[in-house]
Order: sequence, then structure tokens, then C-alpha cells
Amino acid sequence: MLFLLAAFVISPALARAQEGEPVVVDEVIAQVNDGVVTLSQLKREMKERVDTLKQNGMTEQQANTEVQAHKAELISILISEQLLLQKGKELDLTEKVEAEVNKRMLETAKENNITSMDKLCEAMTQAGISCEEVRRTLRTEIMKQAVFENEVDSKLFYGFSSDELHKYFDAHKDKFLKPESVELSEIFLSLAGKPETDVKARAAQLADQARKGGDFCTLAAAYTERPATNGKKPCKVGLFQLSDLRADIAAAIKNVKAGGVSDPLKSDEGYQILRVDARNAGSNTPTFNENSVRLAMAAERSPKAHEEYLQTLRDDAFIKVAKDYNESVLPLLKVKQNFLVERTGDGSTSKPEKKKGKILGIFPRP
Repeated sequence: MLFLLAAFVISPALARAQEGEPVVVDEVIAQVNDGVVTLSQLKREMKERVDTLKQNGMTEQQANTEVQAHKAELISILISEQLLLQKGKELDLTEKVEAEVNKRMLETAKENNITSMDKLCEAMTQAGISCEEVRRTLRTEIMKQAVFENEVDSKLFYGFSSDELHKYFDAHKDKFLKPESVELSEIFLSLAGKPETDVKARAAQLADQARKGGDFCTLAAAYTERPATNGKKPCKVGLFQLSDLRADIAAAIKNVKAGGVSDPLKSDEGYQILRVDARNAGSNTPTFNENSVRLAMAAERSPKAHEEYLQTLRDDAFIKVAKDYNESVLPLLKVKQNFLVERTGDGSTSKPEKKKGKILGIFPRP
């Protein structure tokens, strides 16, 4: 059986504590259909969350305590993640997901002036980042999104009747006011490996040239250090609602008229010079647009729909949780299943009989 084979990762080359005694380097903490959640996966997730909390100002001890308190929740999340990945394979989404992973990796390479995937992986390795680990994380997240989009979001979006759309619009007209928006272009100068005084002076010089009639996009093509993506010109950033802009950017362009250029704006990465290409006035009159209303309704209802879908996957799955985590994890899964574990003559447990794909049991630690 798969989970029995996966419970240990054993190498003949590893040292043994005693003759004939294998060294355990990983441990299964949950079996999910034909897949497993391992202790190493859990530790990796816990470490990522500790690192995030430390970046947000917690001490290492505080972060570890906080993450330890939510260990059972992390296991339940990993179980649900395993179910989504299995569903994605069942829906034949693997090839589509891999293509999206490659696309995003190539976009990252292009943004960093790297000419190939192999060279990107070399650069990542030199920076202490595992290329394969990044690909694995991307693959997992994109697969989860693809399953939700295929099985939940698209059905939700197209499932609203005309009557439901108009009733929602009438009850939420404040959501359908047209906000003020701006179109922006940018010249970006990186601080990486350069004296800040030199970069700041160059940014001021370029801003002055643009204000005196220099073609902004020509200057951007010559000097910007943030390559364009999606086929845009080197200078073009895009159209933004003012309310969605970062506070410092909104402040920098507040009094800049269409066609005007901002003062250089410093960020952690470098200096930005922004041109306001156009300003689009907002409106206090709500406007009915079917797609906008569908998007608003779907966004409002998707969290509950996602959770209901995950619950369906959990209810239909064969899940076994290691006994050390059993009492804390099972209530979080909310599954209503028979609990069948056959006992052998020596008191140990044997493989539980699976009925209708809905058996939940425990297995002892090795």
C-alpha cells in the first residue's frame, strides 16, 4: 500500500543506529487518497510562516510560539491542498499548469535581463534560492487556482440570473460608481550596487529633461532598469484607479496634471520618475455593467463557495491521520465518516476497510 511504502525514506548509504535498523528521515502524518502529507512538508510550511511573522516584526520565539499554536490548522490546510492537486490531475490540468509555470519563470527572467530558463536557475542558485523549490511552489499555487477556477469560480460567475444581477446592483449601487483613474508611465533607476547619491542625481536630471520637452518613452528606453512586460513599451506602466495606488505614489502624482512628470520617488529598490499620461474623471452616478456586477457578486461569494467545494472533496476522500495529530486535526476537517480500524490478534491495527470512499482512520507512528 502506498502510505506504508512512503512512511519511510531509507537509503542503504545512510548510517544505521544498530545493525538491521533503518534510519527514518521522514514521516507520514496523513494519507490523502493515494497521496501523503509528510512531516518535512509540515516543517517547511511552519518555517515559511515563522519567517513571514519575523518580517512583520515578531521575535523568533514569538513567531515559533504562534506557528506551533496553529500546527493542526496547517496540517488540515496541507490535506486540503493535496486534495486540490489530485483533483487537478484528474481534470487533466497538469500540462496547462506546467505551461503557466514556465511562462511565469520566463517573465521573471526577462524582468531581470536573463536570457534563458537555465541561466535564471543558475542566478537563483547563486542567490541561495532553489529553482526547483520555486517551481514546485508555483506549480502548487497555480494548480489550486486552476481547480477553483474550473470547478467553482466559472460556474459561480455564469450562474447568476439577470434578475439576481439587477437586484444585487440595486442593493449595492455604491460599488458601481466610476472612480477616478490615471494612466502612468515610468522611468526606474535601480539602487543595486550603486551609490544612492549618483542614482538620485541621475533621476533628477532625467525628470528635468522630461519636463523640458524630452520624449519620456525615449528616455525610458535608454535609461529605465525595469524592463517592460506583456509587450508594452518600456515606459508604459498602465491604468490604475487612484484608490488602488500605493500611498506614496498617489501623493507623488497628486498635483501632477496630464502630461506632467513627478519628482523622483524613492523606494527600497530605487528611484521612480512618473509621468501622468492621462487623468480620467470619476462619476457619482452608478452604472450597470453585467460583467462588473457578476465579478462583484462572485468575489463576494467565492470564499464560501471555495470552502464548500473543499468540504465536498474532504467528505469524498480517504483520509488517515497519524494518531499524534488525530484529536486536533479531525475536527478541523469536519468530515462525517465511519471510523473503521480492524484490530489484529496482537492488538495492532490493520488496513481499514474503505467503504464508499469515505473512511477516516488513524495509523500509529512507526
